[in-house]
Amino acid sequence: MAFELPNLNYAKSALGAKGMCEETLDLHYGKHHQAYITALNGLVANDASLQGKSLEDLIKGSAAAGGPLFNNAGQHLNHSLFWLSCSPTGGKIPAKLQAKIDSDLGGTDKFKEDFKQAGITQFGSGWAWLILGNDGKLKIAKTPNAVSPLSTGEGKTLLVCDVWEHAYYVDFRNRRPDFLTNWLDNIANYEYAESQL
Repeated sequence: MAFELPNLNYAKSALGAKGMCEETLDLHYGKHHQAYITALNGLVANDASLQGKSLEDLIKGSAAAGGPLFNNAGQHLNHSLFWLSCSPTGGKIPAKLQAKIDSDLGGTDKFKEDFKQAGITQFGSGWAWLILGNDGKLKIAKTPNAVSPLSTGEGKTLLVCDVWEHAYYVDFRNRRPDFLTNWLDNIANYEYAESQL
């Protein structure tokens, strides 16, 4: 079974008022993400030993070696999680998650500042993550390229923000800090994050 572009939980125009226009979604979701899926399907089709494996198994099995299989499988997963981490009603932190942020990360302001710094200081392309660590505590992480908490074994993803330029260049040009502030305040799907606890 071939991997497919996941359905969005919102219209491509739904994030426009929040600072992520439809053109960004057309390019990022419709072209960039789709390109990773197309490449991944080609790699799997040409290797019988990969056929029938889950996306997670492909990532875990190729993480140590890296290369095209890991890059395309990892990018498919990371982007799929990013779309779930965005919402037209985002920006509001529900009570259970808020309590966990307060106890583990020092409150909302510190969480947002630390998350933003993770995204700003990720050199080049990559991701900023809110994860539930293996010790049961919330953690903020950053990873380059196709790397994720799944591939590093750091914990479970609750929320992820794509900090590659194609995620924000149409809307924010080269202003990654402004993109991250806007994403945390207006787009981040904290309801989804809480559901993953």
